[in-house]
Amino acid sequence: MPILNLTMTKEEGGATPEQKAKLIEGFTKVFVDVIGRGEKTMVVTITEVDTDSYGIGGKTITEIRKK
Repeated sequence: MPILNLTMTKEEGGATPEQKAKLIEGFTKVFVDVIGRGEKTMVVTITEVDTDSYGIGGKTITEIRKK
């Protein structure tokens, strides 16, 4: 069973349910087109990470973007 984990930043309220559905559909299609299997068993998970929850160079992304 193929599993794809998509992690993206949660900004401006995050992705809508409709956008998430399109991402799941699109990633599944690309996987099937490239690999040739997984159409009915492909699992796609979407994790949205708040910009306060990760950082670069010792600062949160929220801090960095304020500058």
